[in-house]
Amino acid sequence: MTAIDQNAGAPTVARRRQPNPVLAFIRFQPLGAAGLLVILIMAAAAIFADVIAPYDPEAIDFMAMLTAPSWEHPFGTDAFGRDIMTRIIYGARTALTIGFVSSFVGCSLGAIIGVSSAYFGGRVDLTIQRFIDILLSYPIIVLALVVVAVVGRQPIAGIDINLILAIAIPIIPRVARVVRSAALAIRAMPYVDAARAGGYSDAHIIFRHLLPNVLAPYLIMLTAYVAQAILLEASLSFLGLGVSEPKPAWGLMLSGDSSNFYQEAPWMIIFPGVAISLTVFAFNLFGDSLRDWLDPKFKT
Repeated sequence: MTAIDQNAGAPTVARRRQPNPVLAFIRFQPLGAAGLLVILIMAAAAIFADVIAPYDPEAIDFMAMLTAPSWEHPFGTDAFGRDIMTRIIYGARTALTIGFVSSFVGCSLGAIIGVSSAYFGGRVDLTIQRFIDILLSYPIIVLALVVVAVVGRQPIAGIDINLILAIAIPIIPRVARVVRSAALAIRAMPYVDAARAGGYSDAHIIFRHLLPNVLAPYLIMLTAYVAQAILLEASLSFLGLGVSEPKPAWGLMLSGDSSNFYQEAPWMIIFPGVAISLTVFAFNLFGDSLRDWLDPKFKT
């Protein structure tokens, strides 16, 4: 006589396999995935510029001045005989470094200010918001120009700290306003009141309970403002207030001699312009797709 299996006839619950988030993002957000691919290519070029670039970005060769695109110089050379493709590759390092750091600093400070303003409320909130209104009344490029004029340009250990600060400051009020609106709803949650009743400090509640719950809009804005920071750095460099020669920078490549030789050597303008446009467009695509992916209101 065989033993009766106690589990016989019992319904089995099939475990649903969780989809890979990366593959799911590629499937449902193909444009965002394409933008991410361009970003990764630019990042790889920036990281491995010393290996990829065929020439020294600062080496001057007067024998190769204004050489048209060829096998030896795929993007041509500039008025000093410097290889444009090499300078674009190294310029990606400058643009992404300043863009990421500026966006991170601006978005992080803006998130902290926005959450603090929503949490304390009252006169604190009123004072902070009026100061933010003043900063928002200025266009982002004008505010960056003011900051550069005030703090000047003094690279520290090869890093343009003042330039990063000039780009990050205009981002702060824009992020603070968005994060504040999200934090106002979180402040009314029962667990925040429970934390207050438990005697936790304001700093603990802000950093432990409020900030983690505004992570989704923070990440979206962090990605979006990288594009703004890259475009702002290129604009400041074009105006002569950003990166200075001979350091390679995309905006710097569009100014100076490029404007003098745009008819004789149009490749001096075309290729840096394409690099800026493609990178900014890629970050915008990825940021919009990330918003649709993370925000449940945009999911169908």
